[in-house]
Amino acid sequence: MEENRECACVKHKHRSDEDEKALLNRLNRIEGQIRGIKNMVENERYCIDILTQVSAVQAALNSFNRILLTDHIHTCVVEKIEEGDTEVVEELCKAIQKLMK
Repeated sequence: MEENRECACVKHKHRSDEDEKALLNRLNRIEGQIRGIKNMVENERYCIDILTQVSAVQAALNSFNRILLTDHIHTCVVEKIEEGDTEVVEELCKAIQKLMK
């Protein structure tokens, strides 16, 4: 039987219980919004009503991303730079490029 081990190449970030709870609460709300959109489609709701809800989900995801990115810069990026690891800047730039697509 294979032992359940994490790959050494996977990075981890410890968050305070408060921060983790806040992020998970946001994701749970977004998940609920997605279920609501699915129900709207199943119930043959008007297209514009569905699009309005999709827009709300996109805004919620953007907000989630801003919070997570801000935290990442203030913690992970600063820590790595202080340790002399400037590769984290390129990683950050690539992440921002993906978010801005």
